[in-house]
Amino acid sequence: MIGIALGLGRLIFIGALALAQWVRSRRRQRTHAGESYAPFVSVIVPAYNEEPVIKSTIISLLASDYENYEIVVVDDGSTDKTSEVVRECFAKEKRVRLFSEGNAGKAAALNTGLRHANGEIVIALDADTLFAPQTVAALAHRFSDPLMGAVAGNAKVGNRINIVTRWQALEYITSQNMDRRAFASLNCITVVPGAVGAWRRELIEQAGGFQSDTLAEDQDLTLSIRRMGHNIGYEENAVAWTEAPDRLHTLAGQRFRWAFGTLQCMRKHIDALFRPRYGALGFIALPNVWIFQILFPLISPVMDLMLGYTLLISALDWLQQPSGYSSTALRQVLFYYALFLAIDWVAASFAFLLEKKEHWRLLWWLFSSASVIAR
Repeated sequence: MIGIALGLGRLIFIGALALAQWVRSRRRQRTHAGESYAPFVSVIVPAYNEEPVIKSTIISLLASDYENYEIVVVDDGSTDKTSEVVRECFAKEKRVRLFSEGNAGKAAALNTGLRHANGEIVIALDADTLFAPQTVAALAHRFSDPLMGAVAGNAKVGNRINIVTRWQALEYITSQNMDRRAFASLNCITVVPGAVGAWRRELIEQAGGFQSDTLAEDQDLTLSIRRMGHNIGYEENAVAWTEAPDRLHTLAGQRFRWAFGTLQCMRKHIDALFRPRYGALGFIALPNVWIFQILFPLISPVMDLMLGYTLLISALDWLQQPSGYSSTALRQVLFYYALFLAIDWVAASFAFLLEKKEHWRLLWWLFSSASVIAR
């Protein structure tokens, strides 16, 4: 009942905000807002052992329909041939520059790239991510608003090759991007994703660069810039296709880092919680993280366990006393469990309505994933 109440209430609230953002984005596209603004952009690509994918990533960036940009690749102490691939394939490409350093982590690599970058707008992307041709332009144009501090792009799973990656593809659409749409309406997005995000350089420097004291440097920087009083936007046309973990053990490792990094950020920015000066960030976005990213996933498995326990007990009761068996408890649990999944399915369907050119057949994977998908 708690899960159903929280899920239904969240669906109505988040759905209304996401719809409002969708309407505003259509109005902005009709008026071509910001399209005349073309600042110089530095695209920073931190890379660690990305030999198989780094060439494709840079090729996707060079195919951009935006002209005023550079690509800064930072080899973070790779033990494979990442640097050699970049040198061999892009030696004659003036827009691509390569820098190497000892392995110090993603935050340090991003800061190295920042020191060598020339752009007033910085776009960061993971080295296993492919940008659509319009992505750099879509992100850059949003900074025509002088109050815009950072913009989150539309991250999608590119390798939809098995059930694990299809679950994540569904999650990116129905949870992560849906939340960013909604919270953009209240200017309280908590994460500009590492896969596709843009930042105003001067604000990164004011915040002290990308910090390494959490495992979620992108979330930490997002919260810092928002707390400075700047806007955090969402751009649905800034599409990036990222490589998601395709095995459960690698997915578990990724989600542990995300969860632990989120907890670190929540602790670091705990003084913003319920503070009037931070508006919706303190009263809506941060409580949302605590409830729906930390507490709610803890009770989701309880519902699965309750269903399994009820099925087992009902089967034993029927075997022991077939004549006096009552299925009332089983029917109640099945009803509430089905209602819980139905709310998830409705929320997912609404998210798909707001997305462009998505494959609706992904929705059927919701029932196979049940509570595995992070809400």
